[in-house]
Amino acid sequence: MVLWIVLSVLFFILFVNLYKKYKLVKNHNPANESAALVTLTDANFKIKTTNGLVLVDFWAAWCSPCRMLAPTISALADEFKDKATIGKLNIDEQKKTAAEFGIRSIPTVVLFKDGKPIEKFVGIKSQSAYSKVIKNHLA
Repeated sequence: MVLWIVLSVLFFILFVNLYKKYKLVKNHNPANESAALVTLTDANFKIKTTNGLVLVDFWAAWCSPCRMLAPTISALADEFKDKATIGKLNIDEQKKTAAEFGIRSIPTVVLFKDGKPIEKFVGIKSQSAYSKVIKNHLA
């Protein structure tokens, strides 16, 4: 009996967490992203990444994990508004730059310092993980 109750509670917690992630993906609206977030293109990529720290999210519209990561990237843009540049590059529309950096899996987040990649993350990480890396390189 006790085992059944424990399993039921664990299942409920798992279900609630999955539902929260589903709502993030379903309700993601690019119009709600931070104004500090920079949209990167093949044309402006080198210009925008040559000075200082730049965190770039390589993403695609059809990618559910990318949509789950979008609120985190937007929050980072607000958090580091005056200290680092946070940008997004759509790999479907900007194939040249994505190919140049060997982006094969998305979401991929790359941290650049003065135009050179210094950190690379494949998959979803927490906001605190990205913040910690940015803060380490700002110091």
